[in-house]
Formats: sequence, C-alpha cells, structure tokens
Amino acid sequence: MRERTKQAAGRICAIAGVAAMALLGPVSGWAQGTGQVQGKVTRQDERTPLAGVSVMVRGTGIAAATGPDGTYRLERVPAGQQVILFRWLGYRPKEIQAAVTAGGTTTVDAVLEAQPVALEEVVVTASRTPERVVEAPAAVSIADIPQVRTAAITGQLPRAIANVPGVDLVQSGVTDFNLNARGFNSSLNRRVLVLQDGRDLAVAFLGAQEWGANPPLEDGARVELVRGPGSALYGANAFSGVLSVTSPAARDIRGTRLTLTGGELSTFKGDLRHAGVLSQGKLGYKLAAGYSSSDTWSRSRTLKSGQDFASEYAAATSDPVKFPTFGYERRPLNGQTFSDTATGAVTGDRDPIVNTFGNARLDYYAPGGSVVTVEGGASQVENELFVTGIGRVQVTKALRPWARASWAARNYNLMAWYSGRDSREPQYSLASGLPLEEKSSIYHVEGQYNRSFAGDKAKVVLGASFRNLTVNTQGTLMAPADDDRSDHYVSAYGQLEYALTPQLRVVGAARWDDGNLIEGQVSPKGALVFSPNEQHSVRFTFNQAFQTPNYSEFFLRVPVASPQTGPRTLERGIEGFFTSLNSGPLGPALASLQLPNTLPWNFDSLTQVLALGNAKLKVERVTGWELGYKGNFSRKGYVTIDGYLNELKDFVTDLLPGVNPAYPAYSLTQQVNVPNKLDSLQARVQQLQTAGLIPAATAAQILGTIAVLRTNYNSLAAQLGPLLATVGGSRAGVVSYTNAGRVIERGVEFGGGYFVTNEFKLEGAYTFFDFTVKDSLTGDKLLPNTPKHKGSLTATYSGAQGLDASVTARFSDAYDWAAGVYAGKIPSSQMVDINLGYRLNNYVRLFAVGTNVLDQKRFSLYGGSVNGRRVLGGVTATF
Repeated sequence: MRERTKQAAGRICAIAGVAAMALLGPVSGWAQGTGQVQGKVTRQDERTPLAGVSVMVRGTGIAAATGPDGTYRLERVPAGQQVILFRWLGYRPKEIQAAVTAGGTTTVDAVLEAQPVALEEVVVTASRTPERVVEAPAAVSIADIPQVRTAAITGQLPRAIANVPGVDLVQSGVTDFNLNARGFNSSLNRRVLVLQDGRDLAVAFLGAQEWGANPPLEDGARVELVRGPGSALYGANAFSGVLSVTSPAARDIRGTRLTLTGGELSTFKGDLRHAGVLSQGKLGYKLAAGYSSSDTWSRSRTLKSGQDFASEYAAATSDPVKFPTFGYERRPLNGQTFSDTATGAVTGDRDPIVNTFGNARLDYYAPGGSVVTVEGGASQVENELFVTGIGRVQVTKALRPWARASWAARNYNLMAWYSGRDSREPQYSLASGLPLEEKSSIYHVEGQYNRSFAGDKAKVVLGASFRNLTVNTQGTLMAPADDDRSDHYVSAYGQLEYALTPQLRVVGAARWDDGNLIEGQVSPKGALVFSPNEQHSVRFTFNQAFQTPNYSEFFLRVPVASPQTGPRTLERGIEGFFTSLNSGPLGPALASLQLPNTLPWNFDSLTQVLALGNAKLKVERVTGWELGYKGNFSRKGYVTIDGYLNELKDFVTDLLPGVNPAYPAYSLTQQVNVPNKLDSLQARVQQLQTAGLIPAATAAQILGTIAVLRTNYNSLAAQLGPLLATVGGSRAGVVSYTNAGRVIERGVEFGGGYFVTNEFKLEGAYTFFDFTVKDSLTGDKLLPNTPKHKGSLTATYSGAQGLDASVTARFSDAYDWAAGVYAGKIPSSQMVDINLGYRLNNYVRLFAVGTNVLDQKRFSLYGGSVNGRRVLGGVTATF
C-alpha cells in the first residue's frame, strides 16, 4: 500500500512537472513589449502603509499584493495605457490610469480611502466562478481579516468562521473540532465539506477532518463558507455546507515572515515562511515550516468507578453525569501509567500535543493570466485525541503527506491532488485499550470549464472528476476480507445561469456521482436571484445533497469491550448440570422435563463484544428550500437573513443491536427456554423431596445449583442478551449501523454589522433552529446536537496608529447530545474572546489572543473535554 501511494504521488508530480516544463519552454521573447509597474499604497494620512492590498491590471491576469511596507511590483505588464485596480476590504476600490513603456518601469502610488465594507464589493466563488456576494445563489459568508489572523495564530482553522450565523463549532481539547451548519452535528462531523485550494482535507477512513494536521492558514488566505446543501456542485458530503480556503499565490506574499507564539497550556508555536519570484516574475516560489507543542484539557478516564469522568464534568454542569455506554477506559492518555490496576488510578503527566509541518510551492505565471502550480508537503501529529462513535481515540504519531498540481486559467481549471495518512505509531482506542492502524490515501483528478455567452447574460460551468481511495488498517479496524482495499468515485456536473432581466437571474445545476460503494446519485439545484440594485438581493433556492457512509460505518470491526468468558462457562455449566441429572439416579423421574444435554447457544471460550459495519448502508439525503436576503445600507451597515426548511432522511444510525441483517439477532430462549427448564426442574425436585423420593440434602444441593445458574443466566440476559447475534456460526455481542429516520428541520440565520466610524465596527449574529422527528428507529436517538438559540456580538477596532482589537461574546442555549457511546445534556454557555494587535513598525507586529478569557469551564460535546481559558501572545516579523 505504501509503495502504491508513493507511485501515485510520483505520477501526479511527474505529470505536473511535464505540464509546467511544456509551458515554460517558449519564454525567450515574452519580455518584448512589456514593462514593470511598481509603487506604494498608503492610507488617507499618506504615511501609514497598507499591507495585503490586491493590485491588478484590469483585463489581464497580472496581479500582486502589497508587502508590509505597502510596496508592490507588477512584472510583464503589456506596454500601453493600462488601468491599475487597487482593492482591500474596508477601503474604497481605486482605479488609476498608467502609461506603461516597453522595457521601462512606471511608478503608480495609491492612497486608499477607508470605508465600511460594502457587500456589493465582496467577491465569492460559491458557484465555482467569481461573483459578487450580494448576487450569490447561496447563504455564503467570508471570514474577515481579524478572524483569519486569529485562526492562523492559534493553529485552529475552524475559529476563522466561529462568528458566522448558523455555524456549530464544538471543541474537545486543543485540536479536536467538529464544524457543522444547520443541525445534526456528531462526534465526527462530515456534513461540511472542507477544501483547501480545492483539496479535500478529510481523512479517508473516517471522512472527517484532522484539524491539527492540516496546513496552517496564511496571512492573505481567503476563508469562505457556503451554508446549506451543496452536492450539485461539490458532490458527496457537501451535506450542510462547504468551507473553502484559498491560499495566496507566492508572488502575493513575497518576503520572509516569522511568527512566534506562546502562552497558557505550556503552548509554544513557531512558523516560518519565505516567498519570492524568479525569472522576471515568471516564477513564484514559497517555502514554509512550523512546529507547535501544547498541553490539553483532556483527562484520563480509567477509574473503574467512573468517578474521574464525573469529577471532570462536575466543574461544568450541575446535571447528573451519564457514564458512557461501554464504561471506563482501559488505557490512560499517553505519558500516564496505571498506579493501581485494581481501581484504575493513573499517575504521570500527559504527553503534549505536538504538530510539525513543512511544504513548498512553485507557481508559473503564464501569459494571459493563467497560473500553473505544483506544491506539496507533510504534517506530523503526535498525541492528538478524538471523540468517536466508539469512544475516545488517541493518535500516538501519524504522518499526513500531500501534493497538488493545478492549471488555472480564465475559462478552465485542471487539478490533481493526493492526500495520505500513515500511522507511524499505533493509535489507541482508549475504551478497549487496543492499538489501531491506518494507512490510507486519496487521489483526485478534476477538470472544470466555464464561460459566459449571450452578451454576458448567460454563464455555464461544466466539470468532471475521478477519485480513488485506498485504506489498510492491518486488521485493526476492519475484517481481513474488507481490509487493504481500493475504491473509486466518478462525477460529472454542470450549472447554467441566465439573466432573464438585469435584475432577475435564474440558476440551475445538477451533478451525477457514482462509485463502487454507493448507488448512482443525482443532486439537483435551482435558484432565483432578484437584485433590484447593487446593494440588495433576494434569493430562493432548492437543493438536494447526500453524505456517503465512511469506511468505519461500512466495514468497522473492533471490540468495544473486553472478551468475556462468562457466557461459555455458563453454557457448559448448564449442560453439565443437566447431563449429570439425566444420567444419574434421578434420570427416570426427570425424563418428562426433557432437560437438554447440549444447548444451542454456541458461545466461544472468549465471547466477543464487537462493533461491526454494515456494507449495505445507503447514503444520507437532504432536500432543502431556502429564502435569503442580503442588503447594504448607506455604506454604514449590512444585513443578511437566511431562512431554510430541510428534510433529512436515511440517517446512518448510532451503533445499535439487532439492526444489521448480516448478523442475525439471537435470543437465548430461541430454541431452549432455560429459565422455564430451571423453574420446572425446581418444582419437580421439590415434589420428589416432599414425596420422600430423594434425600433433603440432595434436594438442597440441586436447588442451590439451580439458584446459582438462574442468577448467572439473568446477569447474562441483562448484559449481553440484547446484543447477541450470530457471527461466523458463533454467538457474540454485536452493535452495528443501519439507515433509518426522517426529520424536518427549520431555522433562521441573521447576521448584521454597522460601522460606527471607519475604524470601529459592531457585528452580530443570531441563529434559531428547530426540528421535528417524523420517523425514527427504536433505540436510535435522533437529536440535532444543536442549540435552539445561539448568537454572538463582536466589536472591532482597526486604527491608523497600528492598534487593532476585537471583543466577541458568544452565547448558546442548553441542549441534549447523543452521538455514539456518549449521551447527555450540554449546559448553556456564555464565553468571551479577545484579540489585540499592535504594529510597532512596518515589519513587526505584537499580538495577544484570548479564548474564553473569563475561564468558564465548558464542554460543547458530551464525552469531550471540559475546556477553559487559553491566552496566547507573540510577535510576527516580516522582512
């Protein structure tokens, strides 16, 4: 498997290299008829430089971004009269005419006027092509610069959109996040598709994100969230939304940048990046590396009494703490050892969570504006902890290599990428204590074409993709017959957009997906967008989407409790007891009772209790209707309102007994009703004793054995009886998955902002959510794991003197949680985050980031850690 991974990654890089060399060949004459444009961008005071401003030549693909001192340089600009466009959020766009001379350098300085962000100026790519956010046929939000900067500092990408309406962000420990939108969250959420530069960041086996292993956000990165079903354009697992991260090109962030961070939880983090251009701006390169180490709020839960779990949660809730389904954990966190095996007490310090990464990128900027990119890298994570459906899992050490090649032009985009995962040291199921292995990879190739026609009234997007996944758990997570496998998915999609009038657009899209693990899926989309002017729009959309079961749900095979000797011992004990009576002196007197010499239970000497997948699972489906409004008022305030009604069905259930026909349920009384036999035997022995046919001592001995066997039987029936199934001809305790349930969910998401001054902004978000269960399976808890009411308030200041600050207050209702082995109540919460930054000069910035600064003890998913305050500080130097 590892060799196949290396070969496939090599093929991707080789193809990309050949493409790049083919394009790089005929470049000798390209400098003719071109010149350079350079300059400096400042604020209105004409003294304060502006970094990160987008500078482009209108009508071409030539672009750059200003550096920390506000300067920029555009190479290979066609000679003649050109329009230079300057854009940056929070400033009025500016166009300047420039006369470019062949072989010369033209200086164009710009002074930007601060203004509140106007929605009509924000461009998004929710429809796979650039468009103004006010016209997007979806509920789409862009993370603002302070939020992206905070996420980059902490290394926690999901925090970039924590303030977006409708977002559910739950956290356990430092790196374990579950990102969701619009309800029905889970311990391993896969309902929001997460892409970085078009590459799916999910782990192949679980389909969820391993946030600590993802490449970190960069300054200048763009983070965009589309809420609602999105499979028509994005395919599987765009069930509740799509989070897309776009990294800046190498030429946009030229220079060297060093960031050092430290603070609570013994945190240390260092990131280094260098980017530049070569060959007169034809090539851009970027190198980056980083290291982070941090303690965590997670605690070992190995006490057999369950007291450690209860005491951990006592600080965060007054409600009774519900013990997990499978009891205490058999293994402590890495770094700790058992001090008393009888009680489960542990000693020692937890090992820190350590993440390291390195990556490199090469861009080729071709004539006409197309860009060829080849990049790759790897991350290594140590001691991460995840809450899963079978309990908590700790990753001792895992390597996450990746590679990507793309050719992006005005009307087409070709891309190939690879993402892998290798458990360099075993990861452990803390519930069972067993080691788990995973070596997996994803290979993806995709092509997209788009163009406008009919005088720009119409726009079409067409695309197709192929994906291959390989997974090998070495028998630790899947049965040998299902393990070391390779699976594929193919898709084709298209979208047509047409302006019926200048104010009214209609959008239609559809996608077809198929693969060897799922039936073919068709995902349609329709939308009407009415924009009476550039500042306001109303939209109505219809979407269908689906989520595929992950490999765990399809093929899981792991113990969820220690193997038990009791069932076999009881079976043999009953058989031996009945045999001795049938063949002894009392045999003729007991013949009418037909005591069996052999029971049909067929327990092995070690009876397994297993969590097993279901290879017959169907995809989960959602159908959604949305009504949305976006508006900008007097360039001082903006409002977004989105309401939705969704129907969800064919949920993949929690692990339940008796739901998988591949493992038929078995009743202990199916063929021999042992309790009735024991009752009849007891009555007959008492009759024989009364009649004086057997001595009192013999009767007492038999009756005593009956009492013991009845007690042991009742214990077996209570603990294992509901789980019993037939596995390979033997009996075992089995929990598995099935599809069931139908739910109607509805909600309203409100977002708004107002600029009190050009430097001071107030923003708020509020989300209402409700649901109705129309159909469910007995034993399955269909809970949205989402509060009915939640919201946030943020005040942000960004001053010309180099100071920036923000304060965010978040609030959430209490709500019930049920996912896998954990079920309980999440208490209401109110938390405050603070961000501070001060630019000493053009090259050095000091910062401080505080999450939950009031140190309120909170947990946001049942079974996760109780989190507290984390304050970090540091410095960024750019040169």
